[in-house]
Amino acid sequence: MENKNNNDNKIKSNGQSRSGRRPRIAGNKPHGPIENEKRPFQKLSKSENRPSNGSHPIQSSEPKAQGSKRNHHGKSHSQRPYGPNADKKKFSTDKSTPKPQREKHPPVKKEKTPPPTPKPYDGTTRLNKYIANAGICSRREADKLIAAGSITVNGKVVTEMGYQVHEGDVVNYGGETLRSERKRYFLLNKPKGFITTVDDPQNRETVMMLIDGACPERIYPVGRLDRNTTGLLLFTNDGDLARHLTHPSTGVYKIYQVELDKPVTRNDMKQMLEGVELEDGPIHVDDIQYVQGANDKRIVGVELHSGKNRIVRRLFEHFGYNVHKLDRVVFAGLTKKDLPRGRYRELTEKEVGYLMMI
Repeated sequence: MENKNNNDNKIKSNGQSRSGRRPRIAGNKPHGPIENEKRPFQKLSKSENRPSNGSHPIQSSEPKAQGSKRNHHGKSHSQRPYGPNADKKKFSTDKSTPKPQREKHPPVKKEKTPPPTPKPYDGTTRLNKYIANAGICSRREADKLIAAGSITVNGKVVTEMGYQVHEGDVVNYGGETLRSERKRYFLLNKPKGFITTVDDPQNRETVMMLIDGACPERIYPVGRLDRNTTGLLLFTNDGDLARHLTHPSTGVYKIYQVELDKPVTRNDMKQMLEGVELEDGPIHVDDIQYVQGANDKRIVGVELHSGKNRIVRRLFEHFGYNVHKLDRVVFAGLTKKDLPRGRYRELTEKEVGYLMMI
């Protein structure tokens, strides 16, 4: 009886057992799908139900579309789009279908706020501004002087902040009458034949005739140029800046174009760079070169910082040259660009700021 049971449990000749399962061969995985059994590498989501027909959930009984490739999950690469919105968009390769156009709205123009209209000048000036324009101190320091009772207007002490000074009022500080003027700065391209002075007793032509009417403020030249010297000349009513630019310690650089009676030798140019001794002390130039494009060695450009009287003419006379023409083309970084001979222009805020930093 035991032999008969053993024979019944033996594998049939077709390779299947009576239970309908194929035998497991040692070292091999089961062949084909196994009903109601999970594979160790297959994880099913909670929402995915196993089919009741015994087929594997990954395998599909639908025929594959021609020309498409499927990955190991059974999804087609060419028929399904990718991305976070892939399920929301319909993938289509038909380019003949026009895409819906978004309705274009005209751009909304923002109305620009007009700048505030400046108040018309009524002939009055705040007291602190009046003091600052007189060159005494800044507006903040002027407020302190007003609060301390150091300022008088028409003989009366004024301590009120925001006090308005009218035209004709007399403002005193420390026993002196203050004059409030706006700081003005002008650049003149001086022609030949005018002397650099404010008033000439011999009634000769002065540079003040060329600058007359430029502004209501009283301005005066910074430094000087000889009567026969042409070029740049600065005018201002800013006394502090004028003293600063003309002081020897400041060393404002200037460039001159010099035309001589004979060609300048390179040996003389070298000695000028090294320095020579004149009657009022030693002097040397910062740079000296032949003017490019002139094709004439009688015309040279000279750069120096010295502010001595007639220094360029005296320097070349020391070497035996006579100066025929002398033109100052650069002064403290200012040039003659777009400034014809005999004309003047007002400096820009940027140029004034540069002069303040020298």
